Amino acid sequence: MATSAQPSLPEFSSSVKLKYVKLGYQYLVNNFITFLLIPVIATIILQLLKTGPEDLHALWKMTLQLELLHVISTLFLAIIACTIYFMSRPYPVYLIDYSCYKPPKTCRVPFATFMEHTHHISSFDEKSVQFQMRILERSGLGEETCLPPANHYIPPRATMEASRAEARLVMFSAIDDLLKKTGLKPKDIDILVVNCSLFSPTPSLSAMIINKYKLRSNIRSFNLSGMGCSAGLISVDLARDLLQAHPNSNALVISTEIITPNFYTGNQRSMLLPNCLFRMGAAALLLSNRSRDARRAKYRLLHTVRTHRGADDKAYHCVYEEEDKDGLSGISLSKDLMAIAGEALKSNITTMGPLVLPASEQLLFLFTLIGRKLINPKWKPYIPDFKQAFDHFCIHAGGRAVIDELQKNLHLSAEHVEASRMALHRFGNTSSSSLWYELSYIEAKGRMRRGDRVWQIGFGSGFKCNSAVWKCMRTVRTPTEGPWDDCIHRYPVHIPDVVKL
Repeated sequence: MATSAQPSLPEFSSSVKLKYVKLGYQYLVNNFITFLLIPVIATIILQLLKTGPEDLHALWKMTLQLELLHVISTLFLAIIACTIYFMSRPYPVYLIDYSCYKPPKTCRVPFATFMEHTHHISSFDEKSVQFQMRILERSGLGEETCLPPANHYIPPRATMEASRAEARLVMFSAIDDLLKKTGLKPKDIDILVVNCSLFSPTPSLSAMIINKYKLRSNIRSFNLSGMGCSAGLISVDLARDLLQAHPNSNALVISTEIITPNFYTGNQRSMLLPNCLFRMGAAALLLSNRSRDARRAKYRLLHTVRTHRGADDKAYHCVYEEEDKDGLSGISLSKDLMAIAGEALKSNITTMGPLVLPASEQLLFLFTLIGRKLINPKWKPYIPDFKQAFDHFCIHAGGRAVIDELQKNLHLSAEHVEASRMALHRFGNTSSSSLWYELSYIEAKGRMRRGDRVWQIGFGSGFKCNSAVWKCMRTVRTPTEGPWDDCIHRYPVHIPDVVKL
């Protein structure tokens, strides 16, 4: 005789509505002080209501009978405390505006053009050509990315003069646009910070800017090199420290990467990846610590966090090969590299969390950490819900795999990483300036509102993970002037996993 099947238990998550339980927990913990003060305030009010007019009058007379010296001493101490507080607190740092370089259409490199040039470079063997094609197919780049004029020759003209020509083109164009936007005169710039990782000529890039714009002879200038794609946020952090030491100052920050001298013509797999991903770009930022600039500033800098994790040579070989059914090499990020990047990100999150996360998320993170230490080390670490702290995310557009990994690890939605994916598609990996193309995308879409918080996350060699938190000071109206002004109506676009060439 067949037995009837036992009815299955209902899903716990659907019957109890865990989402609402978590929302209730967050509301309770984040407003704990308010809930604690309510009964205290209610008790005081009830006690005052029970007190008669005579008692209140007696209390008032007793207060007036306090010695005048006590009152003066109390006021004096309060004035001293307020003075020390206002003199010791850091100066606010404002981002007045920024500008991103937009390459001309003559520099555009469609897939077909890139592959045709690759085929005609005699130093590449057939496997290297096929390898670069497969990278390009899975890169997430679009047909409108641009390379500098020297790279359009066969073979590319990687000369010092061509490299300087690219530097002048991208940096001066971004600075000219920024000066036009802000109305700033070059003589009013007090601090100059330039970062470019791989091209470090003599005279320096900062010297080129000083000579071009006839900046003051006593300007404080800095030229950062060799710090990878995260150097843009290192420059912001350096400018912030300088602005703390020099009140009533303006700082000009330039982030770029010069592509011309760095095109690789050998056959080592790990060295071929930058050829396919990196494209020309630059960003110019105007920072200020002047209180009067708060009214016209776009953003205020809240936090910067810099973390570094050492890597050996093995980790820099960021691609490895595996045979697929067609006998061609597949590509993927190295496990060593991703492990080091994960450690750098985890360290950055650990530092950033207490600065920005609400109390509910900090408690969950703390309880999980204690449980892993004292109860079971195999417990899965709790990843805080950073969506409660930030409205927008700008993840360095270093490649599709990097964006995918951070989206998964931080539990972000497709909209949260949309700016990163679209910036990679439209402009490619523009190194340290990619974060500003992404911020410009968010503004062009009309999503930036007053009070919104933005988290910029940059990755670079070393391995570095640097981040910055900005608060929007005013709603950004559309249409905006920037690199997206002629194409934002076409975005977002669908990016297939593989584009067959």
